[in-house]
Formats: sequence, structure tokens, C-alpha cells
Amino acid sequence: MPRAKSDKDRKIFVLDTSVILYAHNSIMNFAEHDVVIPITVLEELDQFKKGNDTKNFEAREFIRLLDKLSKDNMIHNWTPLNGKTKGNFRVLMNPENNINANIVFGEEKNDHKILNAALHLKETEKNRKVILVSKDINLRLKAKSLEIYAEDYETGKIKNISELENTGRFVLEGIDPEMINQLYEKHHVEAKLILGTRKRKANAYYILKSDKNSVLAYFNAEDNTLERVDKKLAYNIKPKNAEQTFALHAILNPRVKLVSIQGVAGTGKTLLALAGALEQRREYKQVFLARPIVPLSNKDIGYLPGDIKSKLNPYMEPLWDNLKFIQNQFKESDKEYQKITELVNQEKLVIQPLAYIRGRSLSNIFFIVDEAQNLTPHEIKTIISRAGENTKIIFTGDIFQIDTPYLDSQSNGLSYLIDRVKDHPLYSHIKLEKGERSDLANLANDLL
Repeated sequence: MPRAKSDKDRKIFVLDTSVILYAHNSIMNFAEHDVVIPITVLEELDQFKKGNDTKNFEAREFIRLLDKLSKDNMIHNWTPLNGKTKGNFRVLMNPENNINANIVFGEEKNDHKILNAALHLKETEKNRKVILVSKDINLRLKAKSLEIYAEDYETGKIKNISELENTGRFVLEGIDPEMINQLYEKHHVEAKLILGTRKRKANAYYILKSDKNSVLAYFNAEDNTLERVDKKLAYNIKPKNAEQTFALHAILNPRVKLVSIQGVAGTGKTLLALAGALEQRREYKQVFLARPIVPLSNKDIGYLPGDIKSKLNPYMEPLWDNLKFIQNQFKESDKEYQKITELVNQEKLVIQPLAYIRGRSLSNIFFIVDEAQNLTPHEIKTIISRAGENTKIIFTGDIFQIDTPYLDSQSNGLSYLIDRVKDHPLYSHIKLEKGERSDLANLANDLL
């Protein structure tokens, strides 16, 4: 955001509640421009401040931040934000306007009160550009219908989502067949003999092809070598394609502590992660498998019948289904089958909503987070920051299938993770492309 040349060029940004719940420090990210918080936003945040969810944390932190910034000032007056390069902020009470959004849209609701705040500023600050910032697409559309400039909160968004598609796996053709033969014979070769001057990324995977043969390989940045990657069984689950082979290799690689696996439904993300966890069960104290709860139609789960366990079970069933699939690879009399039952009963393998695990210290844990695209960047950071000694974390999800209303492919936590951590020696990312659930499932993904 370029600096304004004069006071006239300084914009006024009106923040919606959705922006605050996404990032409590968003008020600090508008350079030298001024920020207005409608009083309705504070009233809504008051409803969110209780609870253990991330949105509750964001609400509480923003209220504390506003209190710290305002000091002894009245918050309805312009108050400087910290730093000479920052603008000012104020809280705007419910104003009276020539145009009333409640009347225009035929209903009195908080969204319309926020629109009225922006309309008031547009009327009273005629020499300045007023912009409503919201992660609510519908609210932005309503604002534009009232001739109010409106935009998404852009800080932290991935600018070029297509770059994430090319992270972690590469296909190289025209490779010397003798080099491929050496990989088969010796298991590893010096990276420079095959990659030459190409840029090397830590924990990257390669499909190396010549006119005679091909091989799957992994770049070991620590030894500066390419290692052959073979298809291996993990608790009787065998990868069905090259990408699954790479994903399982990353899951089983003790040098890699953080893995993200991206792909559409049916590509085997969760199944491979869970199979890899079971294969390494002796290396960790517990295996946690969790996912965020995103109720259908974004209704609170409180409206569902039954106790808390029966309310949550439907959201956890896909995870149990994967566990049952792995268990059913064996006969009931097999020790591997019985071991899974034993792990569950002894709580060595725990399947829970992510909210139940939030706040815990994760030491000596193999932690799988399913549907990670429904997390915010802050939630991803919080989970990773809880990792103690001998902890490995696997994030799985599809960045193009977002179930929460205020996230998209550019702003969700999984995209943020892939973009920010790529090339780190502790991290590996794999994109699964081919559906392996069934031909019928592939038909749905490809044609419907």
C-alpha cells in the first residue's frame, strides 16, 4: 500500500466484525490510513468474547488491543495508532444518515448498521475515500449497491495461488538413463549429477524420466543427494500412484516434522496419514487425529439433538471410517486388527474435534489435522507453536473446498502454510491429484 502524499489522500477504512475475528491485529495493517470501528462491531465482539474457539480468542485480543491503544482518550474521538507511520482510529456510534440501509434493504440488522456507519463517513468526509473492509462477500456486495467502496481484507492472502500447485513435486524428462540405473543400484546419487544447476528445494520429490526408464526420487538437502523412493506398505496400506508414494515417504520420514498434503476428495490424504501414523505408533506416545467442526449451513451445533458426544459424532465419522478401512485390511483374529482396538481403548489413538485439543502442549505426539483448509492462518500457527519434542504434524485438506464463510483459497490456513514454509528443511508438501476412491468418485470429481 503506497504512502499517501497528503491528508486528502489518506483513506478511511471501516472494519467489519469478520475482519476482526479473522485477525485481531488487523487494525494495525492499514499503513498511514485511518480506521473506523462501528459501535455495532464492538457489540458483536462482546457476543464472541466467551469461549475457547479461535474467534473467541480474536475477539478478546482485539478488545484488549483497543483498550491499550485508547489509553485515557474517548474512543469516539480520533486516536493515534502506535507508530509515526500509522494513522488514527475511532469508534463510530450509530449515526443518522440521509440514506438508511435498514430502510433500503427492508430489515434492521447489524450488517445494515455497519453499512450506515460507512454511509455516514461518506457523507461527512467528502474529501476522503471511504472503504468498507469485510470478509463477508454479501456485505461487500450490499455496500457496492449503496455506492460504497468495499474490499476484502488482503493482508496475509496468497497473491498467486497457482504457485502453490508447483510446490513439492517435479517431473524431469531427458535424464541420462545411466543416472537412473545408478539410483536403482546404489539407492542414492549426488544431486548435482542429475539436477545440475537447477534450483534445489529441501524435501522435494522428483519423477525422473529417460527414454528407457524412470524412477521416483527424493532430494535430501542435508546430504545433498537424490534418494530413490520405493512404494512401501504402511499398516497394510499401499500407495497406488507416484504422488501417494511421495506423501507416504514424507509421513514416514523422521527428518521431516511438518507435512502438508493437498488434494480433492478421494485422493487418500487422510488414509495415508493415518496409516503412516499407525506404522510409527511405537515412536510416539499418542496419535491424535482431529478436524475443525464446521456445521452444515454454518449453524451452531447446539441446535442438533442429543448430548455433546452425539452432536459431534457426525463430524468425526469420516475419520472413524478411515480407521475402520485400515482395520478391515486384517482379519479380526489378526494382531494388527486387535492392536487398533487396543490403541483406541487405551487412548493411544484419539479422534476428537480440534477445539478439544486446542491449548494443549503436544509433546511426543503424531498429530494429524484433517480439513485444514477450514482453519485460519492464526489457527495453523497456534497448532504448530504447541509442538513439543518428538512431535510430527500432518495437515491434510483441499484449498479449493472451503466450508467456512470468511475464508477462501487465498486466505485459508492451509494455503498460508504451504506458501510460508516451503523450502524449509523440516517441511514437506505433496499434492495428490488422482482420485483412488473409485471410478465413480472420479467421475464426480472430473465431470460434475
